[in-house]
Amino acid sequence: MINVCEKCGQYRNDKIVDKVNNSITCPECGHNVPYKFLPLFMVSGASGTGKSTICNYLVNESNNFIVLDMDILWGKHYDTPENNHKDFHEIWLRMAKNISQSGIPVILFGAGCIPNNINDCIENRYFSCIHFLGLVCSKDTLEKRLYNRPKWRKSSNKEFIENQVKYNEYIKTNKQIFTIETENITTEEASNVLKNYIKKIIGKGANST
Repeated sequence: MINVCEKCGQYRNDKIVDKVNNSITCPECGHNVPYKFLPLFMVSGASGTGKSTICNYLVNESNNFIVLDMDILWGKHYDTPENNHKDFHEIWLRMAKNISQSGIPVILFGAGCIPNNINDCIENRYFSCIHFLGLVCSKDTLEKRLYNRPKWRKSSNKEFIENQVKYNEYIKTNKQIFTIETENITTEEASNVLKNYIKKIIGKGANST
């Protein structure tokens, strides 16, 4: 585990990062170790915009990056909107940074993968850059998708739909998020847009912004 110093054994998530020399240093004892700073890709979107569908498609389709659905770790103890679910995002960033040391970039899919939720996390320093992508569609399409979902998903509630429509508009208008329309294209086509964006970033080098 990267947060535990191999020399003094102290747990510190506030390692001193050196992206020029590709290393991190323990602030407790000064022990310095090599570190791979890779880009992290975070894909957000309102419920019904296609996150799970595209995530599952990419998992079975590519060996060029590690694809993970953040919902697999969700629990009630992480439901803290008063601090933007900080603990939930910290644990995922910590997992992503450890996985990335294999030399393969990570893509995280989660509804809350937006700058406001990530920029204050201490674990965000361990990547060359974090790229935010968002899946979006029209209001009418989103409403129809949510209303027609199986009843167990409880997505046909009027208040829930209204909140998702607002979030969809937020993603669309956030200039820090690269958006991908999922309305009039297939899952494969939307996945290819995402893949091409990621390949372009990786092709520019690890320190691309």
